[in-house]
Amino acid sequence: MIKTLVACILVFLSTGLPTPCQSQIQQSFKHALVITELYPDPDARSAIPASEFIELKNVSGSMINLKGWKISDGTSIGTITTSFELRPDSFLVVCPQAAVVSFSTFGTAIGLTGLPSLNNEEDRISLYDPAGNLVHHVHYYNSWYLNDVKKEGGWTLEMIDPLNFCSGAANWKASEQSKGGTPGFTNSVNRLNPDEQSPAVVKSYIKDSQTVVLVFDEPLDSITAANVSGYHFTNTGNTIIKAIPVGPSFEEIELTMNAAMHPETVYEMIITRLTDCAGNMIGSFNKVKCGMPSSPEQNDIILNELLFNPAPGGYDYIELYNRSKKVIDLKEIMVASKSSVGTFINMTPVNVSPRLIFPNEYLLLTENVNWLQQNYFVKDGAAILMISDLPSLPDDKGYMAVINGVGNLIDEISYSDKWHFALLNNKEAVALERIDFSVPANEKTNWTSAASGAGFGTPGYQNSQFRADLQAQGSLVIESKIFSPDNDGYLDLAAFRYEMEEPGYMGSITIYDAAGRPVRFLVKSALLGMKGVYNWDGLDENLKKLPVGIYIVLMEVFNLKGRVKKIRNSITLARKF
Repeated sequence: MIKTLVACILVFLSTGLPTPCQSQIQQSFKHALVITELYPDPDARSAIPASEFIELKNVSGSMINLKGWKISDGTSIGTITTSFELRPDSFLVVCPQAAVVSFSTFGTAIGLTGLPSLNNEEDRISLYDPAGNLVHHVHYYNSWYLNDVKKEGGWTLEMIDPLNFCSGAANWKASEQSKGGTPGFTNSVNRLNPDEQSPAVVKSYIKDSQTVVLVFDEPLDSITAANVSGYHFTNTGNTIIKAIPVGPSFEEIELTMNAAMHPETVYEMIITRLTDCAGNMIGSFNKVKCGMPSSPEQNDIILNELLFNPAPGGYDYIELYNRSKKVIDLKEIMVASKSSVGTFINMTPVNVSPRLIFPNEYLLLTENVNWLQQNYFVKDGAAILMISDLPSLPDDKGYMAVINGVGNLIDEISYSDKWHFALLNNKEAVALERIDFSVPANEKTNWTSAASGAGFGTPGYQNSQFRADLQAQGSLVIESKIFSPDNDGYLDLAAFRYEMEEPGYMGSITIYDAAGRPVRFLVKSALLGMKGVYNWDGLDENLKKLPVGIYIVLMEVFNLKGRVKKIRNSITLARKF
């Protein structure tokens, strides 16, 4: 019997699928015990014992004997061999045999021969009952500490709400106990923290031409996830004939199609009926693209924007763009610098695991996503990818390349800070943007500074200086010829929408009254994008109300080529009487 159970557990660990012996036994212990505290990185300077431990809590209403229970990290299994009764609402510290005496001074502890090691950066820890049924699983990351000092060691990770046993990062954080942790008693961060958030599909990747894997942001209910009727392609005739939730975390679903996917075809899927572990139904974040990846060739993925001189304390970024018709797996892409003898160095994979970039998509690489979001407008967080060690981008001039997995060049640039718009007084924190996808990256006239109206950077979306062709005409359009700035919610602002024929223009907008007197300097010598909008609130230069009447809007623009434009328009300011 024991050999059979061990075999079942090993099969489950390797495949994540139910085993014959599991189907014969009711999973009465599901989430009866939960993992509530982890100590991946002990430190002798902490006030708790310098030994890894896993804390369990009995959240059921019954006494549970832990003899035969197992803890695994996916590669090794530790088994509790002694009989121990854990009372309801009680804690147990599971630690190496040699540390039991030390932990017993804090709370109830039991030694486990073969306790799996807890990795500092990331690990998956699973708890199984004697029958091999999965009872609880935690896939943790050191980012869960939410504290850069504590994640360096000497502090435990604590679960916030033991009854919210399915949530990941949202229900864990570093211990707030001054000793460094709370082994064997209620967590210092303990509070109600129910999971009321719907699951969201994050991405897809491909196993083969008929198998796609969907990745979600939290554990799913494996029963609803296995229902093939919840997956529909919106743009092809393919159907899903098999859905297998991937254990033990059930954050991924492996889907088998009735027919093979074709290269250079983007398949769009919508997901319905799916619920997370807590029973929340999937909501609006239920759409995902997938497709057969093709090998990237030269100029398929291009360098599109660089921030190489960030503000003090800031971080560089690199933006890539897929200008091809291919679906490309980012694990086949690297960014690199070049040595003095011309060889690639500091080669950094864009992503170590499968991640697809689709035609006409942007991808932003940075070492600090939080800093980026605090300092630049980020339209789509899914377009941002954090890389722990981005190749160096010097402030004055440097080199950056995109290469494939065997070192073949895809795109490259030897940039200079002299490529910035020459009239900028301060080039710090200003991104350099590519103007035209079809012009080589090393052509300096194909790059210029991001527009001030775009916050001097457009990370992860279309450049402010992007030019699709050379036929655009410079114009100034006033959306409504009459506006009434009376704060009634209707035409309170006058919107001046401009579009330039090419990047690199400076511009000013001045408002004149009917007598030709300037009353408001709305924009003063700003670096303009290819298009943008400025709003006027009907106030003068001293922010006082202006009388009703007709006003002249004059936009003056010029560039370093000596081109000057003056664009005039008019608008009527009205008010209710």
